[in-house]
Amino acid sequence: YGMGAHGLATNLGIARDAAQTYIDRYFARYPGVAQYMAQTKALAHDQGYVETVFGRRLWLPDINAGGARRAGAERAAINAPIQGTAADIIRRAMIAMPKALVDYDLTAARMLLQVHDELIFEVAEEKADDLIAIVQKTMETACLPRLELSVPLIVDAKAAKNWEEAH
Repeated sequence: YGMGAHGLATNLGIARDAAQTYIDRYFARYPGVAQYMAQTKALAHDQGYVETVFGRRLWLPDINAGGARRAGAERAAINAPIQGTAADIIRRAMIAMPKALVDYDLTAARMLLQVHDELIFEVAEEKADDLIAIVQKTMETACLPRLELSVPLIVDAKAAKNWEEAH
């Protein structure tokens, strides 16, 4: 999210020039990333906010400030449309889940917890495979009908006795 050579060098424990070379190669290999970052920062400076794909806004009161406050707001501007859209998608999946469970007669399954882009459920062991299929379908289509993604949203799901075993 805009880390410079000094920050990368410190985080990786490498020389600053090696970190700068890494950053330069990354942006040469993925020029669309630099373009996205520049366009997003410019838009944030112009309008004072950025939006998720679904139109949710993050206002950035410090975007035109100076120094560290501005840099922080610029990093937030770059991050928010991506992370915010991911959060919007998981929320839409969570909202759709109760109906999906009823439609497939899996009312005994319970959605327990959300952790970032994961949903954790409790269900009888013999219904786990059925639940996995429903959860995957519901999450993969969570954007619809509001938005059709240009790339497929692929959801991995596992059954286990506890969350640690699922990883």
